Order: sequence, then C-alpha cells, then structure tokens
Amino acid sequence: MASMKSKPQLIGITLGDVNGIGPEVALQAAFRTRIPNTRWVLIGSRSIIDAEAKRLGQSAPPSLLNDNRSRVVQWDPTPDLKLKRRPGRCQTDAALAAAAWIDAAVQSTLNGRLQAIVTAPINKEGLMKAGLPYAGHTEMLAHLTDSPHVDMMLLSDTFRVVLATRHIPIRAVAASLTVSGLQQTIKTTITSLNWLGAKQKRIAVCGLNPHAGDGGRIGDEEARIIAPALQAARRAHKQVKLTGPVPADTVFYHVRKGLYDAVIAMYHDQALAPFKMVAFEKGVNLTLGLPIVRTSPDHGTAYAIAGKQCADPSSMIAALKLAAHLARRPNPWRRAS
Repeated sequence: MASMKSKPQLIGITLGDVNGIGPEVALQAAFRTRIPNTRWVLIGSRSIIDAEAKRLGQSAPPSLLNDNRSRVVQWDPTPDLKLKRRPGRCQTDAALAAAAWIDAAVQSTLNGRLQAIVTAPINKEGLMKAGLPYAGHTEMLAHLTDSPHVDMMLLSDTFRVVLATRHIPIRAVAASLTVSGLQQTIKTTITSLNWLGAKQKRIAVCGLNPHAGDGGRIGDEEARIIAPALQAARRAHKQVKLTGPVPADTVFYHVRKGLYDAVIAMYHDQALAPFKMVAFEKGVNLTLGLPIVRTSPDHGTAYAIAGKQCADPSSMIAALKLAAHLARRPNPWRRAS
C-alpha cells in the first residue's frame, strides 16, 4: 500500500519592522523559495502584504484561514491595527506591531499550528521607544517561551559562531561573563551541533582580550573565567574537542580552513565582524535553547534602503530553508506536553 502524503508543514514569516526591508525580503523569499510539502505563512499587516505583493507583480497571498492549498498565504493577527508604512523611519507603532506579530507567531508555534518561525528584522531603538523591555528578538523569544537559557548562533554552511554575550555595551562584557554562564553556552553549542547534524564536534572558545590575555599580561578573564569553564565542560563532555581560550584574531582563519565546527565568541562584534565579512548574503541567525524553531536573516532593518526595491533576500531565503529543515528534526529543547 502506498504511504499517505504527510501533512504540509507551515512556516511562519513575521514582517518585522515594516519601515525597514522586512516586508520586501519576506515576500521575495516566500515567493522564490519552494520546498516540498512546505507552505509559507506571512504574518503581519494584510494591507502591507498586499501592497508589497502587487509591487512584486504577484497576486495577494490568500488568507491562511480560508486556504489550505496555496504555497504562500498570509495571516494578520492584528486586523484592527491601522498601520502605514513609512520607509526609513523609526516609529513606535511599527515596533509595537512587530512585537505583536512575533507574539502571535510564537504562540501558534508553541501550540503546534506552525512548525517554525522566521523573523524579519526589527529595530531595537523602536522597541525602546515603544517601552518594550527587550534588547532584541532573542530576549523577546526567551521571555515568550519561558526559556531559561538561550544563545544566538550565526551560521552559514559549516561556519558557525555562538555569542557568549549579545547586545550589551562593550564596557559591560567582562562583568557579564561568568563561569557558569559560559559552561551553559558551551553545553548549548554542543547540543546544537547534534541538532544541525554536524559530523564532528570541534569547538573553539575565544579569549576576551587581545592575544587571549597574553598569559595574564592583558587582563585576567581568560584565567579567571574562560579556562575554568572550559575545564568543567571538558569533564562533562569528553566526546567533544574543546579548544581555548584562543585568540580571536586568528581563530576564524582556522574555521575557514575547516579546523573547527563552531566558535564561541565573547561579544557581539568579535563574532559578527568576521562572520558578515564572509557570509553576509547567506548568513542565518538561529536561536538556540528554544522549544520552537526560530531563524532570521543575519542583517538588520536597513532603513537606508527600505522602500527602494534593492534589498537582497538571499539571507532570508537561507533562513527559510534552515527553518524548514530543522522543523523536521527533533528539537532537543522542546518540552514534553
């Protein structure tokens, strides 16, 4: 007897800040990306989705509530919200709308209606102006899913880097690093490599200071925090090769040579500067530690080019493909219902 066709998976795509390039890259990526047995659900303002589809020469996507066959559909969880797109402007109404769509997408993924979400960029200044207590998507998702520890991974093919700290001032990085926190990030990174299907588990952990402290002559965080965290992690994960603290100015060269399967960086730009230099067009942000699948492009709202029809959807397309792939794999952080 022939096997029955499996039920199509639904992947939600939030529009993000509509004054940025979110609507442009979201719709372009949805219309261009075909994955068997996968449907894309654009989540956000119906009027903005319809207008962007028209600009792209596409028919307006039908409503998810009324259509169970179309490859691209839309869902507006805030139908009473009258939102006007103002490309390039940071507006509180756009920030509040973006947050509402993320909330709706998360709840729909937690209850199984959606199998994953891909989030278009939001603006952190807009969140602050709107009075929302989040530094960004990662913190918002952790709160909405009640996840005690989450990490931010940037990846493209076998280039994978995880942040030990995220969107905080440089002056606060050293004080934010702890042995226990770094141990948890190492553990989460190891788990993620299993989830992603990495054949090997070779992880480099960066030092914080130049030359990884230079034997204590340039700071003591390597000896006081990073090395003890690594020692404890090695005892707990004997099957994994953990190297560090390593100088951050050379480790990414070795990643490109294939010597490591992931790097843990101590702060945002230590990781993202080299990553975006080599993978800006196809890099993906994957949130680790969530009971749901969430990916996003590796770029921001790009206000400077919003509405000018020149945004590149390549990173969003890569995010869609990874979300669809991971949605079919067992999520190691999914809690039993």
